[in-house]
Order: sequence, then structure tokens, then C-alpha cells
Amino acid sequence: MKKIEAIIRIFKLDSVKSALAAQGIHGMTITDVKGFGRQRGHTEMYRGTEYKVEFVPKVKLELAAPDAQVQSILDTILRTAQTGQVGDGKIFVAPLGDVIRIRTGETGELAI
Repeated sequence: MKKIEAIIRIFKLDSVKSALAAQGIHGMTITDVKGFGRQRGHTEMYRGTEYKVEFVPKVKLELAAPDAQVQSILDTILRTAQTGQVGDGKIFVAPLGDVIRIRTGETGELAI
């Protein structure tokens, strides 16, 4: 099992979510986040004054998946979240030791 965290542009969330749902992914957690990578933020104009926005708003999508589904999930996120511009985001994949469904006590892939 793996935990997949994808940090993507806000306006790409609906298309990524729909593509994953069409693939049969049942659950995910979405969090509004702010940060910067290589782009180091950007500048904006407000009422004639230029100011620097260091932390760019993004969305973090988190989900757990069996090993057999991980590559197809990654391919789906890459295909739907990519714009080809700096700031498209990152995907992190980490091993999961165990998952426990609180309601039933199921563990492992059954709990996903």
C-alpha cells in the first residue's frame, strides 16, 4: 500500500477528482495549502502598488492505494493536472505500514 500526496493547482482539482472517480477511486482528502517551489512566488499589482506573493495557493490531495493501483493513479494525476507551466505541483509517494478503518476495525487493503 502507498500514500499518495499530490499538490496541484486549485483550478485543476475538479478535473483530477473526476478522473480519479472514473477510475474507481473511492476516497481522498483535500486540503487548501500555500507554498512555493522553484517559482519562489510571484508579484501582483493591487491599486497601483506592486507586492510579492511568496506563498502560492494550491490544493493538496491525499489518498491511500493498493500497490496494484498506484501507477494508474499517478498517470491519471499527471495527465489531468499538468499544464506545462512552472508551478504545476508535485506528487509524493510513500509506503504505508497499515491502514485501519475506525468504524469496522478492518485493516490493510480492506480498510482502503
